[in-house]
Amino acid sequence: MSILKAENLCRSYQSGTEEIHVLKGITFSIDQGEMMAIVGASGSGKTTLLQILGTLDTPDSGELLFQGKSLITRSDDELSLFRNRSVGFIFQFHHLLPEFTALENVMMPGLIAGKKKEEMEKPAKELLQRVELDHRTGHRVNELSGGEQQRTALARALIMKPSLLLADEPTGNLDTRAGNLVFDLIRSLCKDLSLATIMVTHNHELAKQMDVSRTLQDGVFLQN
Repeated sequence: MSILKAENLCRSYQSGTEEIHVLKGITFSIDQGEMMAIVGASGSGKTTLLQILGTLDTPDSGELLFQGKSLITRSDDELSLFRNRSVGFIFQFHHLLPEFTALENVMMPGLIAGKKKEEMEKPAKELLQRVELDHRTGHRVNELSGGEQQRTALARALIMKPSLLLADEPTGNLDTRAGNLVFDLIRSLCKDLSLATIMVTHNHELAKQMDVSRTLQDGVFLQN
């Protein structure tokens, strides 16, 4: 069974007197452990779609199912709990908290969820080791390179053992070497953890390495 299924998702925005149709009936599904790339030009609706899939935005119409159950009908509190427990997010800009160390940043989702520091420290250290940062756990954000910051953000995205990972241009702000390392880690971890992964990217070479690649243009998926 598909872990996430979108059915005829539509989203539009009002710009002055003009209504801009960003998504025009998006339908797809993704299975556990599958990696899907979404490629397309700037303004094609990629980020809007990712925000809807992560329940950070609401479609005007259509259905979104997670493990066969509707997300559209859930309350704000239920969606907040869903995001914390079931979805990992990683963005082009890491959004780490600069006043905290790498270890503390990775632990943060668990602490927000009410877990104790002692409970979160061991799995956070293990994840930092998985992303090859066990030697940087006590460093603050400004002491980390761009690639190290993004790997810390990846570890943070996985700390609550989500079923779904949503990545918005996670390598877009990195040089080629650092970007390839982050992508290889995402791919390896997703396979090991059987994560369903949806990644927005401009990098067609990375997209070719994923299980599925879909092109979004003018609010619709092009036929492969």
